Amino acid sequence: MTSTSHSTAHDAAHDSQLDLRLQRTVDIAPELVWAAWTQPEHLTKWFTPSPWTTPEAEVDLRPGGIFRTVMCSPDGDRVDSSGCYLEVVENRRLVWTAALGPGYRPNDFSGGGFPFTAILTLEPAGAGTLYTARVMHAAAEQAASHAEMGFVDGWGAALDQLVAYMRGR
Repeated sequence: MTSTSHSTAHDAAHDSQLDLRLQRTVDIAPELVWAAWTQPEHLTKWFTPSPWTTPEAEVDLRPGGIFRTVMCSPDGDRVDSSGCYLEVVENRRLVWTAALGPGYRPNDFSGGGFPFTAILTLEPAGAGTLYTARVMHAAAEQAASHAEMGFVDGWGAALDQLVAYMRGR
């Protein structure tokens, strides 16, 4: 895999204090990346960086539909996260938010966590894909906290797992 600097019209509103971004060119087609992100049977194979696992995933691939994952630590701790799709453009763009649950109902963060919106953009790049994940936060402290949690390493490791898994199918 190679890292690439590239910007699109969708990146025009990027805010370095509020947004985190991972961009790479990967050697699998956008259709395979899309399938990995939108089909629960694939999500459970790669979504959480090892040694964590993703025993459950739920996808209702339409604006207002649910995007839910359950992540499990090596010690058995479970993190159940759900969000809501905002935009779905097959094989090109997927936007979801943790701020809202299914049907656009606001999520409750009184038990911890923070809202964010993720924009996944897939662009053909030769036989591969220019993969851009941008995660937007409401406050700089939230972006910093997410970065300190290991956003780049975690999302990068998950992307490596996605590519290896989809290649091996």
